[in-house]
Amino acid sequence: MSSEPGTQAPQPADTGDVSAGAATGGGELREAGLWKDAWRQLRRNPLFLASSFTIAVFGLMAAFPRLFLWFYPGNSSPRSCSLSNSVGRPSATAWFGFDLQGCDYYTQVVYGAKVSMIVGIATVIVAGSIAVVFGSLAGYYGGNIDTLISRITDIWFGIPLILGAIVFLNAIGERGLFQVTLVLVAFSWMTMLRLMRSATIEKRDADFVDAARALGASTSRIIIKHILPNAIAPVIVYGTIFVGIVISVEATLSFLGVGLQLPAITWGLMINSSFRRILQVPHLLIFPGVFLSIVVLAFIVMGDALRDALDPRLR
Repeated sequence: MSSEPGTQAPQPADTGDVSAGAATGGGELREAGLWKDAWRQLRRNPLFLASSFTIAVFGLMAAFPRLFLWFYPGNSSPRSCSLSNSVGRPSATAWFGFDLQGCDYYTQVVYGAKVSMIVGIATVIVAGSIAVVFGSLAGYYGGNIDTLISRITDIWFGIPLILGAIVFLNAIGERGLFQVTLVLVAFSWMTMLRLMRSATIEKRDADFVDAARALGASTSRIIIKHILPNAIAPVIVYGTIFVGIVISVEATLSFLGVGLQLPAITWGLMINSSFRRILQVPHLLIFPGVFLSIVVLAFIVMGDALRDALDPRLR
């Protein structure tokens, strides 16, 4: 099966040593040093450190927006607006100016991080869990199970992400955070499942898996303890990059008017309400656009760093 560029599965770690538990019939092999080696390399990678710091800042902004407002001299309430301040320019007391309704724009941009981070991370976690479970089953068992899962994946793969999301979101009445996330999950698991299936097929006949079988390990133990740790790296890499993609897709849907609706505060809605006035009040488009670009770029850079660290062939 094909996979996304740059998400090659890493070589299986050395699991030739058998632990004392394995000798007694537990079927457990000593965990390899792949992840320790990867972490050692990541700690020395400035791009990984910079992207991790950026994502941590935006994560704090999403979880605790008031941390970024307690020192702010302007209005720190996202719902407190005055039309007398409409499209006011940036100033010392209003760093990003005011929007069309006279709301403090810095406060709006800070609160807008919450929706983007929740949608992006939640979508990838749920879609990734689906992909890991069914990709492992398809790759390990093969046969009819593999055929059924692969054909369903191929059919679902034929629906473009944004087009499918537009159709489904238009078909439902309410478009809240849960509904948008659920629709994005429905169209986000296919590539990760293909990656997990391919990596599982590659690892299921490896020597350390055969050794676990010979020691009497159960199928579930083999998959969870031996195959999964060695096969999940491509999914983690792709999932990290895909968080940024989902965040941009959510902003696109909100911009098109089929995503989250007012009174929700999102960067996509901010861009939607300001792009027609870009020549008159450019700050209304620039600030949410810059924040959106930074967080998307941070996840993509982190994914690239993880790919380099988890694939020994790229070291």
